[in-house]
Amino acid sequence: MKKFLFFTLSVFLIGLTACNNSGQNNKNKMQTTDFIPDAQVEAVIKQLTDSLGESHAFRIERGVRQVAGLWREQDGTADDFTGFCKGSFISDTAQLSRLFNTLERNFEVIYGYFHKMDVMLKAPLQLEGPEITSVDMMFGGYDVSAHLTDDLYDNKVAFLTALNFPFYTLEEKTEQGGEWSRKEWAYARMGDRFISRVPAAVQQDISRTITEADAYISDYNIYMGNLRNENGEQLFPPNMKLISHWGLRDELKSNYADSEKGLEKQRMIYGVMQRIIDQSIPRQVINSDSYSWNPITNELFDNNGKTVASKPEDIRRYEVFLKNFRAMRQLDPYSPHYPTQLIRAFDGTMEVPQKDVEELFRGLLSSPQVKEVASFIESRLGRKLEPFDIWYNGFKSGGGIPEDDLTAITSRKYPSAEALEEDLPNILIKLGWKPAKAREIASLVTVDASRGAGHAWGAAMRNDVARLRTRVGTEGMDYKGYNIAVHEFGHNVEQTITMNDVDYYILNGVPNTAFTEAVAFIFQKRDLELLGLKNPNPEDEYWLALDNFWSCYEIMGVSLVDIQVWEWLYANPDATAEQLKEAVISAAKEVWNSYYAGILGGEDETLLGIYSHMIDYPLYLPNYPMGHLIAFQIEQQVQGKNLADEMDRMYTQGSIIPQHWMKNAVGSPISIEPLLAATNEALQALKK
Repeated sequence: MKKFLFFTLSVFLIGLTACNNSGQNNKNKMQTTDFIPDAQVEAVIKQLTDSLGESHAFRIERGVRQVAGLWREQDGTADDFTGFCKGSFISDTAQLSRLFNTLERNFEVIYGYFHKMDVMLKAPLQLEGPEITSVDMMFGGYDVSAHLTDDLYDNKVAFLTALNFPFYTLEEKTEQGGEWSRKEWAYARMGDRFISRVPAAVQQDISRTITEADAYISDYNIYMGNLRNENGEQLFPPNMKLISHWGLRDELKSNYADSEKGLEKQRMIYGVMQRIIDQSIPRQVINSDSYSWNPITNELFDNNGKTVASKPEDIRRYEVFLKNFRAMRQLDPYSPHYPTQLIRAFDGTMEVPQKDVEELFRGLLSSPQVKEVASFIESRLGRKLEPFDIWYNGFKSGGGIPEDDLTAITSRKYPSAEALEEDLPNILIKLGWKPAKAREIASLVTVDASRGAGHAWGAAMRNDVARLRTRVGTEGMDYKGYNIAVHEFGHNVEQTITMNDVDYYILNGVPNTAFTEAVAFIFQKRDLELLGLKNPNPEDEYWLALDNFWSCYEIMGVSLVDIQVWEWLYANPDATAEQLKEAVISAAKEVWNSYYAGILGGEDETLLGIYSHMIDYPLYLPNYPMGHLIAFQIEQQVQGKNLADEMDRMYTQGSIIPQHWMKNAVGSPISIEPLLAATNEALQALKK
């Protein structure tokens, strides 16, 4: 589900950027060209190298050039720059280590407490409670850290860091990182801390825009009891309220277990999704139960069953998307190493090149296993596949248990968020943690009832709590909320381990969000087992392989759509929301026709455009399929071993780059090959 994106954005803006003094004029604020002449940069490099020796030449050249690229007129004259570099470069190993320790300690204090403020200010927007007010939106959209790096440049801490800890490109980290010690990795991550300089106004605008987008999605609910089929029948319970797209998708999945009305319900949900994508959905049915609605014919009815005029949402969804693009694009001039959001998302944040990611995705989507798995699904369903079967979930152990039965168990077990929080140590013990460690981890996780679909938000300093948010109804936690909660708890456990048990604070976390998604998927797959419903079955591993493969097949196509749309936006930066809508629909059709139409039918199908992540989480989607691949390789690694011990061994590596992390953890880089091989094996075994 939604991970710790709020924290991710905050850290990205704090660590990657710095801003000019708020009292400077607009000309200074928008300065992006180098202020220090090249000749002076070369002179400083030569003087320092001549003085300190060739052994320091790399650090001197990289550091001086980095500082020169960040120095602005308000920071001092060119001579001031020269004096700073000569007086602040540290060549002594012991002194450099002391500087590192001081910076690391103080950054933890600063980031940790800013994060706590951010959590509290956003709580009214994210947690169940009174109706959101305009003042809540003002505070929730306020970036408390926007002026932090302004101060760090003013007091020269940012320059001191950039001068003494070189920035390494992804290519350099890939080539050299395998031989680095833990301390060298920590120094390299310190070198990532100040590589760009963004005005506070831009940071605030991005924070505000992302917050508004999240609020739009968090309140995008469909009252399912108000849906009607062509006979005027109500198929869903009157109190069912589902968020788009997560709730709609999960309800569609659950109806594979309903042999009577399940298929009709799925087709109705599919119709709702199509209306959301093309924006023909009536505004009157979004987050409102005032009218009944037939999503197939798009007719709207009042309480007396009379047809009433409807007004389509039109382009609101794509206006929100477009605002995100424009907000994130503001970073481009200030990000010399990662000059577009696409490059920032892949080289900068994921740290896997876009071309490598797309190659993995297209390799699986075009693999012969797709047709074989689809044929296997058809044999189980006893019908031809339809487009919404992209979400087929009948591979799961216990997948045939009706959701109402599961909800009866979860609502009784977890009548409140507090009940789940109390049970967290027991969940960890069932997963393999020793009681003392289970209690230690659980003591650093708090559970809240969420307005939205749910998310996990990690701490930003040691011994602070991570936050698990999921939906809890008045009658307790339904199965959907529980399933999401187990997923999010996986994130929380990773967040807690990688914050508190990694040797260097600067290396806390994971290489990218795909790695925390991997843990979340591993936890989520065990949700029934945690309820005591696991059925020991020697074929379980085969079903899990097929489930992972089909999940990858689903989300890889969605990710390609997301990537194509962002490429289109950069090629058409002045596009309107209407043009963006057409571009999203066009990209969804193109990817569908390339990889899905021959399997699931529906030429020119738009279904891949339904994902809410596109609207409020810029270029986050590719992390999910990467997470599936990583999760599968990790799942194979932990098979027959203690999950807790293996997680501790793997995840205490912290945030080194992904491919090195994987080689250390499972012995090979991220790949589709293990999953394809396991899929072949599963098909052979299950077809017997």
